[in-house]
Amino acid sequence: MSQADQLPYHIALSLIPGIGCINAKKLIAYMGSIQAIFEATEKQLQKVPGIGSILARNIVENRNLERGLQELDFLRKYKIRTTCYWDSDYPVRLKSCVDAPIVLFSKGSIDWDGEKIVAIVGTRNATDYGKRICDELVSGMAEKGGYTVVSGLAYGIDSAAHKACLQHGVPTWGILAHGLDMIYPALHRSLAEKMLAQGGIVTDFLSETKLDRNNFLRRNRIVAGLADATIVVESATKGGALVTADIAGSYNRDVFAVPGRSSDIFSQGCNELIQQNKACLIQCLSDLEFFMGWERSDTKTPLVQKQLFVELTSEEQQVVDSLSSDPVYIDQLCQSVKMPMGKVSALLLNLEFNGVVQSLPGKMYRLN
Repeated sequence: MSQADQLPYHIALSLIPGIGCINAKKLIAYMGSIQAIFEATEKQLQKVPGIGSILARNIVENRNLERGLQELDFLRKYKIRTTCYWDSDYPVRLKSCVDAPIVLFSKGSIDWDGEKIVAIVGTRNATDYGKRICDELVSGMAEKGGYTVVSGLAYGIDSAAHKACLQHGVPTWGILAHGLDMIYPALHRSLAEKMLAQGGIVTDFLSETKLDRNNFLRRNRIVAGLADATIVVESATKGGALVTADIAGSYNRDVFAVPGRSSDIFSQGCNELIQQNKACLIQCLSDLEFFMGWERSDTKTPLVQKQLFVELTSEEQQVVDSLSSDPVYIDQLCQSVKMPMGKVSALLLNLEFNGVVQSLPGKMYRLN
């Protein structure tokens, strides 16, 4: 069965109650194919680890392939790109997340595996200070090159980040909490259309999805999962930006927060993230580049002589043990050693200077 033929099955599977991303992957791995899930009996489905009698019954009673075919017509009509979890072009960063969606729907010109992908998030009640910080960060990214900015196309900091990207020529992606048959808020339709030429819009929701508060929280995992690092520009002590920061931390991704005055409501969340060691303090782009180990992208890495005897720290040894002569993406390495990217980047830089590892194009590494 071709990838195009499998798509309606993937869509239909995502609609079955109780079958989230994790269970769907278990089912496909155990059954051998997506089609087999739709042909299996209730008793056969119960043999899949983690799928009990209730879920097995849900699957049998809710295998609505017609809805999948209906969505396929919508996708073709509006020329929407689909990327399934098992496709070779599925974003590497997101694939390493345990709850990565089975199918992504997107429009625009999107390079899933760009060099430096950063999420910029924050309050819907952005102040002039927050908007200025967004502009300064993005203008610096434009000057350095190689950056892509991810956000949620919401009011406030999200839209400020997207608009700054359009102004300064930095690719930007808007992650939606609904299907691609609408834009919410409607005021941002024009912004979304402009982004199609310089990035795009992305979702894991089907068309005709009703707006729901939980959808926005679910959307945040994609914002965090697609990015190397998440920057919280402004936030109160509660809000979706802090949820995104928590999710990024759970993925072993680096989190940064812009500090502000203690009396400013929409700086209190950022200040708490820093105070609780959940985020690194960031005031300008050079802070991000230092922590992420991206400074060296501006200069050629000097040729190094491999040392015969190198004393490694326990963390360096952990990184070395996870590498081989075959190239590995830094995202996969971070997942393997369970360390944030900033930490792994610093360790790799030291190992590279000592001739232990070799840096390759596309943020890949291997043993020297």
